[in-house]
Amino acid sequence: MENRKSGAGNAGDRVSAKLRGARAEDLAAIDALIMAEHLPAFKTGEFLETFWVLDSGDRLLGCVGLEVYGEAALLRSVVTGPELRGQGYGNVLVFRAMEEAERLGVKRVYLFTMDKAPFFARHGFEICTMDDFEPAARQCTQYSILVDHPEVATVLTAMRREV
Repeated sequence: MENRKSGAGNAGDRVSAKLRGARAEDLAAIDALIMAEHLPAFKTGEFLETFWVLDSGDRLLGCVGLEVYGEAALLRSVVTGPELRGQGYGNVLVFRAMEEAERLGVKRVYLFTMDKAPFFARHGFEICTMDDFEPAARQCTQYSILVDHPEVATVLTAMRREV
């Protein structure tokens, strides 16, 4: 699957990126993208086969991941680099992950967000509580950490969507 967009950028600058599946050699760059946005890069390598990246040809400019736990999944690490923001690439990433969730037979997708609830609401996600996470979704590392650190959970919004 290839999605390309041209960026507005500075006078004549064009930024484009190709959406592709993540590869092992992308792991360090994916983790760097995630951590640059102050997001947790938990166990990225364990879920690499359900990660996708935006590749500009010389570097990665975005990523998204899906942790699948049977009929439940966690959408995670939706990141676009500053040079791609406002061009629809975040939508491309979410659409790709949701396509994969459907292909894999996932029924519900959950996520945690700090300040992007309106963005995810446009993709059909609704606010929920951690108590609303089904047992399968509670297997994700993020959920386990938030249970142990409720003070962190208070600054996050939990969301879910039917697939």
